Amino acid sequence: MQHPVVIIGAGPIGLAAAANAAERRMPFLVLEAGADAGATVGEWAHVRLFSSWAELIDPAARRLLEATGSWTAPDDAAYPTGGEWRSAYLQPLADLLATVHGGEVRYRSRVVGVGRSGRDLMVDSGREADPFAVHTDGPSGPERILGSAVVDASGTWTRPNPLGADGYPALGETAHADRLTYGIPDLRDPAVAATYAGKHVAVAGKGASAQGVLVGLARLAEAHPGTRVSWLLRRPSVGDAFGGGDNDQLEQRGKLGQDAKAAATGGLVTDVTQFRTESVTAQADGRLTLTSIDGQQVTDVDEVIVVTGFRPDLGFLSEVRLDLDPALGAARVLAEQIHPDHHSCGDVAPHGYRELAQPEQDLYLVGMKSYGRAPSFLAMTGFEQVRSVMAALDGDLEAAGRVELVLPETGVCNGAGAFDDPDAVSDAGGGCCGAPAVEPQLVTLGRSGR
Repeated sequence: MQHPVVIIGAGPIGLAAAANAAERRMPFLVLEAGADAGATVGEWAHVRLFSSWAELIDPAARRLLEATGSWTAPDDAAYPTGGEWRSAYLQPLADLLATVHGGEVRYRSRVVGVGRSGRDLMVDSGREADPFAVHTDGPSGPERILGSAVVDASGTWTRPNPLGADGYPALGETAHADRLTYGIPDLRDPAVAATYAGKHVAVAGKGASAQGVLVGLARLAEAHPGTRVSWLLRRPSVGDAFGGGDNDQLEQRGKLGQDAKAAATGGLVTDVTQFRTESVTAQADGRLTLTSIDGQQVTDVDEVIVVTGFRPDLGFLSEVRLDLDPALGAARVLAEQIHPDHHSCGDVAPHGYRELAQPEQDLYLVGMKSYGRAPSFLAMTGFEQVRSVMAALDGDLEAAGRVELVLPETGVCNGAGAFDDPDAVSDAGGGCCGAPAVEPQLVTLGRSGR
């Protein structure tokens, strides 16, 4: 019996890979660490995407769902929250894929190792002829699964970058983890808001997510005037952190920058530049002191919000052969196209199996994981990735080599943005970025299961 293609992660890109496999009648097995589809999307369910529904549904998945006659397609022009994306699309798709002949979706199955059956990393002879051995830890304990190919769509979400300046946690960061939040807190939730209301909050990071947090805290401070923020920046000045404003080609990114600038200059926020955190220590009164590597200190801190990006988990791929960019951890051929110093999410060329191929034949890193530490990944780009990869694994190199993605000419990060009314959207289209229903935030599609 032919071994299935093993797909790691039942998130947006992993399920899209499975949908493409199903259309091609390729046997597949999706392994998801979470309890259901899009498990980590559920962790930012309160965030409203800048992408419209038209850009958040994989074409193959749409065809499969529409063929059932029982799925109600969302309004293509609307902008869902993460929770809506999950409930109206990801879970129905996963449920359908689990019924496809030759298909299976397993939850609570964490991948802990990928290798070649009977051959460790050093063995060359006969390597490409042997199936993959995928080691998992699931409800029934450890398991070893054989696969004809491995498509790793596990993302980066559960590996946030630390507060520490060296790429590792700062001294005391782990010990005081109960006072640190990594990612975007839902400040509309009264219980969450109470954690920060009237407090001194340190926010680390300069990107769209950090700026969205600043905006949210500014609104919180309107009801709780004692709230104040120290904004920790590694750069020597705020500079162009707020983007191009009215001149920004990506409209809602510009709107976010304007709102964040207003928050940062409204008296609530203190900019702390050239701050590279070395340590987190407790004061006698229980509050925290953050110390930079140059001795600079921020004192009397109640809570810390760390929004400094994410990184891929490569640990379970230690027995397969990879060729990754040494700085980004992205597929090496892809790295120059996605480096954040040179590119934004909307100007990365569509790409497929050629750019994503690894030295280990029939192993592909796709989705956010293929970008390594580079931010601003587009769901649309991921859908094109897995369409090409699955065609290649099916031996259809003509289809695999085609480009079937055309990005909107106006850019793809300028959707709904900051609004209280989900119907009050821009005419410009959607994209890679997302926002909670109140304020804009950057969303990168991170790990949905491993």
